[in-house]
Amino acid sequence: MLLSVFAFVGGLALFLYGMQLMSEGLQQAAGEKLQKILEALTKVTIMGVALGAGVTAILQSSSATTVMTVGLVNAGLMNLQQAFGIVMGANIGTTITAQLIAFKLTDYITLLLAVGFAMQALGRRRQVKYLGQVLLGFGILMLGMSMMGKAVLPLREYAGFVEFIATFGTHPLLGLGVGIVMTVLIQSSSATIGILIAMASQGLIPLEGAIPVLLGDNIGTCITAIIATIGAHINAKRVALAHVLFNLIGSLIFILFMDYFVRLVLAVSPANDLARQIANAHTAFNVINTLVFLPFAAKYTDFIKLLLPGEDNFLSKKPEYLNTAMLETPAIAIGLAAKEVVRMGNLAKDNIAKAFAVVTTRDKADIDYVLEHEPIIDALEEEVTRYLTKMSEGNMNKELSAEHTGLMHVCADIERIGDHAETIAKRVRKMEEDPVHFSPAAQQELQELGTLVLSAYSKSLQALAENNKDLAHEALGVSHQVKILQKAIRKNHVSRLNAGTCEPVAGFVLLELLINMKRVSDHSKNISQLVLGEF
Repeated sequence: MLLSVFAFVGGLALFLYGMQLMSEGLQQAAGEKLQKILEALTKVTIMGVALGAGVTAILQSSSATTVMTVGLVNAGLMNLQQAFGIVMGANIGTTITAQLIAFKLTDYITLLLAVGFAMQALGRRRQVKYLGQVLLGFGILMLGMSMMGKAVLPLREYAGFVEFIATFGTHPLLGLGVGIVMTVLIQSSSATIGILIAMASQGLIPLEGAIPVLLGDNIGTCITAIIATIGAHINAKRVALAHVLFNLIGSLIFILFMDYFVRLVLAVSPANDLARQIANAHTAFNVINTLVFLPFAAKYTDFIKLLLPGEDNFLSKKPEYLNTAMLETPAIAIGLAAKEVVRMGNLAKDNIAKAFAVVTTRDKADIDYVLEHEPIIDALEEEVTRYLTKMSEGNMNKELSAEHTGLMHVCADIERIGDHAETIAKRVRKMEEDPVHFSPAAQQELQELGTLVLSAYSKSLQALAENNKDLAHEALGVSHQVKILQKAIRKNHVSRLNAGTCEPVAGFVLLELLINMKRVSDHSKNISQLVLGEF
C-alpha cells in the first residue's frame, strides 16, 4: 500500500512538472505579447471571453491567465467587466488540457519524450526548442498519468474506498467538497482532472461521481486568483470574488440539474470512453456556465460591487487627456499632451514628496507608495512620448514645433524625477535593513534641502501648467538656493566626519541622497527654462 502511495505521489509530481514545462514552453513560444493583447482587445465582454479562452489554451494554465488579469486590473489597465469576460474565457480554455489528457496516448509516451528531448537539445531555432519543451512536458505529463493510474489500481480491492467514491453520485455536495480541497491543495485544476481520469481508467469512479468533483475543481482553482489579490486594490479583489461566485453559483445550478447534465454529456461523448466523458463534462460545464452568465455580465459585475463596496483609490496607468483623433489638429493635440505631462508631473511630485519625507520618518507605507507608483510615471512617459512622436509626423508651424520639442524633454525630465524618488525610497529601505542612522544635524539639513527642492519643482510644474513666467523665475531662484545649500551640507558633512559625530557609512548614504536631491532640482530648472523660452 505504501509503495502505491509513493507511486501516486511520484506520478502526480511528474504530471505537475510536465504541466509546468508545457506552460513555460508555450509562453516562450507565444512571446510577451499576450498581456498587451488582453489589455487592448477586451472592450466587448464576448471578445474578452474569446481572448481569455485563447490565452489560457496557449498558457495551459487558467491560474496564469487570472493572475495576469488581476495584475492588469490592479494597474488600472482593465475594468471589472472586461476582467470578468477574461475569467469566463479562462475557465473554457483550461479544459483543453483535460481534452488532451483524454486521448489514449500512453503507447506513445516514449516517442513524445524522445522527440521532445531531441528538439529541445538539438534544435537551432528558439521556436523549435520551445516546441520541443512542450512535447517533452506533455510526455512527462502522460507518464505521470500512467503512473497515477497504476498506483490507484489496488484501490479496487478496498470496498470502503469504492463505496466512498460511489457516494459522490448520490451526495454530490460531498464530491464538490472533495474537488475543492484537492485543487486547493494541489494548486492545479488540470491535475485534479488528471487524477479523476486516472481513477476512471481503473474503473474506480463513475461519471456521476466524477462530475461533482470536477465542479469542485472549478471552484478550487479560484484560490490562485484569491492569493494574487493579497495587498491589491479593491477592484482586483472584486475580480477574485467574481471568479469564485461564477464557479460556485454555476456548480450549484449544475448539481440541481445533475441528471440532465449527465444525459447531455453521454449524448455528446463516446459510449465506452469514460475519460472522454469526464473531459467533455468539464468543457460542457464551463461553456454552458459562460453562456448563462454572458448576457448578465454588466449586472453581475454591479452585484459584485455591491457585495464588495468601496472606492478604489489607485491611479490608472492609462493617459486621461491624450486623444489620437486630435493628432490631425496639432494645436489641440499639443494642448492635450501638455495636460498629460502636467498630470504625470503631479504624480512625480507626490512621489518625490514622500521620498523626501521617508528620509526622516522611515515610513514603510510611504516607501511602498513610491515604489508602486513609479511604474505609473514610467508608463505615462512612454504613452506621452509615443503620442508626441506620432504628432511629429504631421505638419507643425515653428512655434508648435518648439513647444513639441520642449514637451518631449520635459516628459523625460519628469520621468527622471520619478526615478530619483524611487532611488531615494530604495536607499532608505536599505538603511532600515542595515541599519544606518544620520546625526540630528544631518537630518535637519536634509529636511531643509528637501523642502527647497520640492518648492523648486512645485513652482516649475505650476509655471508649466499656467505658462507663468514669473513662477518660472521664482523656481529658478529656488533651484539656485538648492545649489548653495547642497554645497554647504557637503562641507558640514566633512566637518562632522572629522569630528567623529557622523558615521562613515551614513556619510556615504548622505552623499548619495544629496546627489539625487540636487538632480531633482536640476530637472526642475530645465522645466522652468522651457517656460521662459530659454530651452
